[in-house]
Amino acid sequence: MIFMNTLKYLQTHEYLLDVDLWRLFANLEELSQYFRGSLCQSHQIYCLNYSAAVFYLESLRQRNDFGIYLKWCEQNEQCRRLHLPELLVAPLHRLTRYPLLLKNIWKRSTDSTEKIMIYSIKEKVEKSIRDLEGKVKWLDNFQKFRHLQEIIVWPPLWDRDKRFFIPECLKHIFKEHMAESILSPTNRHLLYEGKLTLAESTRFLDVYLFLFDDFLLVTKTKRNKKKVGGSDSSLICHSLTPELQTVIKEGGSCTVLDQPIPLDRLVVKSIDPLHMSAFGLRNAFLIQHENRYQQCIAAFLLQAQTENIKKTWMTQITSAISCFIKRQETKKISLFTSPVESSEI
Repeated sequence: MIFMNTLKYLQTHEYLLDVDLWRLFANLEELSQYFRGSLCQSHQIYCLNYSAAVFYLESLRQRNDFGIYLKWCEQNEQCRRLHLPELLVAPLHRLTRYPLLLKNIWKRSTDSTEKIMIYSIKEKVEKSIRDLEGKVKWLDNFQKFRHLQEIIVWPPLWDRDKRFFIPECLKHIFKEHMAESILSPTNRHLLYEGKLTLAESTRFLDVYLFLFDDFLLVTKTKRNKKKVGGSDSSLICHSLTPELQTVIKEGGSCTVLDQPIPLDRLVVKSIDPLHMSAFGLRNAFLIQHENRYQQCIAAFLLQAQTENIKKTWMTQITSAISCFIKRQETKKISLFTSPVESSEI
């Protein structure tokens, strides 16, 4: 409240007018320690804004005028030497402690009517926290996919595969699907990701793999040593891996090497170290992309940093393939057992 009221005061005197009060503090004034009205709903609104508030705060801290404002507020004795990020997270921590507090009150209560009421409130708060966890997870996933849409580059067919010659006058015919629809958090989930090494005929290439619940994407990491502006780099989603955060901060990208590999067309095989020792490869495994006729149309010989990382990747891919095939079979069964569909057939 000290930080928020100070900012309000400064803005009435035409300082820091471009700072969005809501993006930083959301509905902070609505939060109360009393179980009246819609306590849980108010906390949910605040908690769902928290991640965005942290990113926004990080971008503002680069500014000298905002830094002076922060330091002035931090000197207030009521802040107990805590910084704004530590104070912003406090309502989240407080909400998660309410069920335990109510449980202790319920144990010490001697009135049966009061105990029923307290238990009912505890149940509602716990349900609200479970709902919030789901919403926060969805929001975090949405923000992560938004960053993936920005960092993953989909080259056109003629750049991706030199076998295909497309005259300039005909390129407009080929309309590539937009990455926004392919990398949509409503359509698929990211199961696993990480950095590996791809063995090519004359070199080793740093690649970054994205394992979704329906396909595998192999990309080549490209780094740009020119620093990105502070306001952009500071808004990086914290759920991204350190490798991707570094790529974004350096203005780099992940260029798709080949078309996405559907999981029901993917084969993963472990490579015996004896076969690869002559090539200087360790912890190697092979990924094959097969078409509907079981013909291999692409292959990636990959090297992990350690044997454990290799095993983890193979386990993750195998598990993803199994789950995907089961979902497809379930869909087929439901299609043929549906009365409406059967009559139409």
